[in-house]
Amino acid sequence: MSDIAPDLPDIILWAIPAFIILIVAELLLNKRGKGYELRDTVTSLAMGLGSRVAGFLTLGPILAIAYAAHDLALFDIGYVWWAWPICFVLDDLAYYLFHRSAHRVRWFWASHVNHHSSEHYNLSTALRQTWTGFIAFGFIFRLPILLIGFPVEMVLFCGAINLLYQYWFHTEAIDKMPRWFEYLFNTPSHHRVHHAVNPAYLDANYAGVLMIWDRMFGSFVAEDPADPPRYGLVANLGTFNLVKVAFHEWTAIARDVWSAPWRHKLSYMIREPGWSHDGSRETSAMIRARANSEKSSPTG
Repeated sequence: MSDIAPDLPDIILWAIPAFIILIVAELLLNKRGKGYELRDTVTSLAMGLGSRVAGFLTLGPILAIAYAAHDLALFDIGYVWWAWPICFVLDDLAYYLFHRSAHRVRWFWASHVNHHSSEHYNLSTALRQTWTGFIAFGFIFRLPILLIGFPVEMVLFCGAINLLYQYWFHTEAIDKMPRWFEYLFNTPSHHRVHHAVNPAYLDANYAGVLMIWDRMFGSFVAEDPADPPRYGLVANLGTFNLVKVAFHEWTAIARDVWSAPWRHKLSYMIREPGWSHDGSRETSAMIRARANSEKSSPTG
């Protein structure tokens, strides 16, 4: 067993020049005709930069929590070679659970929603990342891996690999990968579904790298050429204001909690996005049900 932490690089930081080069290449070579919108792209890049700053500012508390969890671990696994693939798979499962929760629990959604706020789908959209991940406590989904005994640096590095992998499939320039690849791994086709607001595509394809989780847990939906994805939010922001993009759902939660009857205040934080105590709004399940009803009706 190796107890000495390897000198692991910040692969996200090192990848930033490649991110920019690939965005320029996609902009020049876009074959799907939808292209880029300058203000939208600038917003995405600014959100990405802000996310790096927020990550730096909250790294200390997150590391303190992570090391505290590891101190309580059941095992001392260390940096043995076989621990790396197991850690990666467990981290990918943790990401799936986080990501699914980020669409089903409004508190987590408030931090994740900005990533879906662009009405365009291109490589710059991948950089539209949250500024409020620490506030949302999204890191708690990785604590079980640390409590098992996987080292902190290993878990963080596997998480970075997962995030880095997710960059390339935010594009319409790639139609389909080979069938075996589409079955096992997340791809542009699968993730276009995830970003779409078409009723049939809502709350689907939460995977980071491996599509096995969506297939196992019933959240997989294949892209349908007859139903091209439409991107953005069910109710789009209509603004490129960075503060609104980053914090609009947090302020919406605050307004709802303030005005709601006491017995419903907590529900506005932990129920699914779109839930309301008086039924005046629609959740994704309600939107799908309404769309299916309209499709099956004689006049639909």
